[in-house]
Amino acid sequence: MNREVIITCALTGAGDTVGKSEHVPVTPEQIAASAVEAANAGAAVVHIHVRDVETGQGSREVGLYREVVRRVKDSGVDVIINLTAGMGGDLVLDAEDPLKPVDGTDLVNGLDRLPHVEELLPDICTLDCGSLNFGEGNQLYVSTPDMLRAGATRIQELGVKPEMEIFDTGHLWFATKLIEEGLIDPPPLFQLCMGIPYGAPANPGLLQAMVNMLPEDAIWASFAIGRDQLPWVAQSVLLGGHVRVGLEDNLYLAKGVKATNGQLVERAVSIIEDLGARVATPDEARRQLKLKVPAHA
Repeated sequence: MNREVIITCALTGAGDTVGKSEHVPVTPEQIAASAVEAANAGAAVVHIHVRDVETGQGSREVGLYREVVRRVKDSGVDVIINLTAGMGGDLVLDAEDPLKPVDGTDLVNGLDRLPHVEELLPDICTLDCGSLNFGEGNQLYVSTPDMLRAGATRIQELGVKPEMEIFDTGHLWFATKLIEEGLIDPPPLFQLCMGIPYGAPANPGLLQAMVNMLPEDAIWASFAIGRDQLPWVAQSVLLGGHVRVGLEDNLYLAKGVKATNGQLVERAVSIIEDLGARVATPDEARRQLKLKVPAHA
């Protein structure tokens, strides 16, 4: 069991959730305000996507990331910034002509997914460690071994901590290869992502199996989507991990009760404390992750 738990709040994601809950933040001002709310509720880390202000769809626009990060820092709240670097991996195929990408495709190479990371130098950025059939239809998330090696190399050069996103067991296998090849600095940080169709199911036995595959010095968290999100807080803590909650993965506090990011973090805090553990502060999280600790600490 983990006795000092880091909470990450995934604020908005890039999924089609804006029309499903009025609490999903869209503008940089809303996303930053939600980050502050989550931090004040107990999150040590905020995981940030940005969205097109007009359409609400996920975006790779550097200026949007710049504004969100500026607003969070200007707020004075102490929180670790984790920027997604997964945008630019979407491939949607024509069923009759698979060589023809169709609307919804946003596919760039591994380095072209990193301009906002290069400019803003967040504490952490994500590295999605494999390709995936993403739900029904003909959409794929594409992240090849060569793309990942190029991305990991650049992230290492920048001095940013990669959070390796693991959507299935093969992704975990490849992530350990990156470590063996010296492309990930210790301690390696994993996020085990459960329940996303069609990756690893949200099955406690499978989570245990994936934990058993991790390197000995690994720091890891896991999450599950939808109604499994809050029970998964307990699953992760009991198996020795950290946790992630937030509106990227789940819109509800209870059946029919829409949540805010702050409310989801508050519920995670309650679960962690009811298990006899305690929630890590941002500075404690920085020490665990071997991030730079500010001079005030």
